[in-house]
Amino acid sequence: MDSREVSTEGCPGSIFSMFTDNEFDLCFPQLGNISCRKPSTEGLLTYSLLPVITIFTVLLNLIVIISISYFRQLHTPTNFLLLSLAVSDNLVGLLIIPGEFYRLTSCWSLGVHLCSFCIYTTYFVSSAAVYNMVMISIDRYVAICYPLHYNTKVTVKRIQCCVCLCWLLLLAYCGFILSDVLIHPESSCDGECVFMLKYSKGLLDLLVAFILPLSIIVTLYVRVFVVAVSQARAMRSHVTHGKRQRSLPLGARRSELKAATTLGVVVLVFLICFCPYFAVSQVYDFFQNDLLTIYTVYLYYSNSLINPLIYAFFYPWFRKGFKHIVTLRILQPGSFEINIL
Repeated sequence: MDSREVSTEGCPGSIFSMFTDNEFDLCFPQLGNISCRKPSTEGLLTYSLLPVITIFTVLLNLIVIISISYFRQLHTPTNFLLLSLAVSDNLVGLLIIPGEFYRLTSCWSLGVHLCSFCIYTTYFVSSAAVYNMVMISIDRYVAICYPLHYNTKVTVKRIQCCVCLCWLLLLAYCGFILSDVLIHPESSCDGECVFMLKYSKGLLDLLVAFILPLSIIVTLYVRVFVVAVSQARAMRSHVTHGKRQRSLPLGARRSELKAATTLGVVVLVFLICFCPYFAVSQVYDFFQNDLLTIYTVYLYYSNSLINPLIYAFFYPWFRKGFKHIVTLRILQPGSFEINIL
């Protein structure tokens, strides 16, 4: 999201300008000068990966959603945060990427109201993905830095309430930021979908959508990393000297450290995918169809596909859940109580 000017036809996740100076074909020739130019066909093959990304993004995140929702053994606070993240990632594949592909290859002919809906949806889903990462960072911070209080302070019910509250607050925030667009949707010509943020709202969005969550994520995970390293050394020392853990069972600590490592990879990949995209959107006043902007958008969208691949690599429950889903064993009576871990 560009906090100063979210550009070119389509959704605010778009950072392409598809019109070239040499392209004079109009979207609606009968409208004359009030019609926008048709998107350029140059580089169309570059965007052919978008349908592939969206298909695998939807399917893999759907496996995460079904597995965590269905299998009772996976109903833990951390997994419900992963469920919330999978929902936002699934919406990226289901709504945002197809909308972007349509925008890149066609004139916008769906009207200003659907344009406003597309803009709002993209802002909302993107913000949800960011703040899901914030909640995951907070969860790991409490689990690693305050392990004795984690099970009493962080419960499934509290996590579910926090997730619902976060999504509701983001709904209201995106409505406020985009109020001008939603109330008075308009475009400079027929065939495009663009909007601009006021300067004051642009600064607020820069703070809320980027600086604040990024600062929280980095600060908490630096703290988690430092504490996790010290705990790992302490465990090795206790094992070496044959000492017994007094504060927390050894297996529990190892489990929490493994979870922190896995989710640390998720957070790191998110930062690698998100920061270049946001940085590029802040640098360009008018986004251009060059390799830099194309790759940053691909990187940003691919994060929603990479997350379930990380789960598949680190979590046995993902692989077992996948087998049960594709073989339809989840339709058997009582299958939700099987040992999935």
